[in-house]
Amino acid sequence: MWGYYVALALRSSLRSKALTALVITLLAVGVAAYMVSYAVFRATTSDPLPNRSSRLYVPLIDNFGPSFNYEGEPPYSLSYIDALALWRARKASRLTLLYPTKWQVESDDPLVPAMSMTGDAVTGDFFTMFDVPFRFGAGWTANDDAQQATVAVISRHLNDVLFDGKNSVGQAIRLDGQLFRIGGVLDSWNPRPRFFDVSSFNNQHAFDDAGDVYIPLARATDMKKDSPFPNCPTESQGFDKSNWDAYLHSECVRINAWVELATSADVERYREYLRNYAGEQQRLGRFSWSPNIRLRNMTDWLAYEDVTPRASSLSILVSASFLLIVLVNVVGLMLARFMRRAPEIGIRRALGASRAAIYRQFLIEAATVGVVGGLLGVALTLLGVWGAGGLFEPNIARLVRGDASLISLTVLLAVAATVVSALYPTWRAAQTQPAWQIKIN
Repeated sequence: MWGYYVALALRSSLRSKALTALVITLLAVGVAAYMVSYAVFRATTSDPLPNRSSRLYVPLIDNFGPSFNYEGEPPYSLSYIDALALWRARKASRLTLLYPTKWQVESDDPLVPAMSMTGDAVTGDFFTMFDVPFRFGAGWTANDDAQQATVAVISRHLNDVLFDGKNSVGQAIRLDGQLFRIGGVLDSWNPRPRFFDVSSFNNQHAFDDAGDVYIPLARATDMKKDSPFPNCPTESQGFDKSNWDAYLHSECVRINAWVELATSADVERYREYLRNYAGEQQRLGRFSWSPNIRLRNMTDWLAYEDVTPRASSLSILVSASFLLIVLVNVVGLMLARFMRRAPEIGIRRALGASRAAIYRQFLIEAATVGVVGGLLGVALTLLGVWGAGGLFEPNIARLVRGDASLISLTVLLAVAATVVSALYPTWRAAQTQPAWQIKIN
């Protein structure tokens, strides 16, 4: 029976080639426009750590006060004083502190020129908390953090450049002129978005590549290595780095903190600890305002940081509106296509066909047209994915992939859209009165 209806659909399409071609073309263009925007939106809103994101939280403490914070929100990162206090308190199962850095990297091989590389100064829990994969070796221990060890973890890319991809654990590299022992080499790791230090950068850089050099935060602090983007409550505080100790103990914020909390009870306990800590700072006279803290999970944090590019959100709204307009036109074309066949419907009804049979015939016909439109839409979608670089930033466009799931969704959307568009025309066709059609024909 289904094969019979499909055969009817094909014969009907051949009788009205121009109308069928117009429906298929309109449908393919509308679906492709939406799916290209969806592919970009999906890439920019994906969870960078789907297995752990629900357990990772960003703690914030307002050390600026109501005169300097933004709409009552605490600063986007922590001061050295507060970050160190949280790290020493150990109130979470895991906690990592970090800030981005830039290094002059030198190799003992005279054939390898010095190069500038980015990275992060981190505490040891960084690699475990964020499921960072290792190709060789491992991260460092809490004792290495405490001892300001001259140990480094490098990326696979840097290892390929310096050591031809061989196991370089135990080898030495120079960072800003100081000798560091390589403790580990990362495997391919490039989370999108770059969530862990996103607050240190403008959100336009949230999709940049991860860094190539990671060293203990305590060691970077001892080397007077600062974050490239510190933020201080007033112009007169903190920016004079000639007195490094005074700068460290100023209210400038520059350190990102992440804590791992397994249960909702752990979250509430940590939130209470932050509130008590801020209250203690108020009693000590450091803060002159009531405790103002935040504890956001990864999803809420990325939303608060507005990581998803506005162009991506806007494009999916525009393309959805365009698809809706296309479907309204498809409804009109389907109505014209079906109502032209009123005599055929009247004869079928007179010969005993039920309204349900008419519904099946025309909805299967619509689905058949939808499949063809979907296949053409797939071709246009893949073309749009290839040309995404012309509409979006290169670091975003390269994330967009025309994978099997996108192809399947394109065809399914085309079929579903065509069937939905055919519901009203099919209903109108099914209302055809057989006696009247026989009389006038």
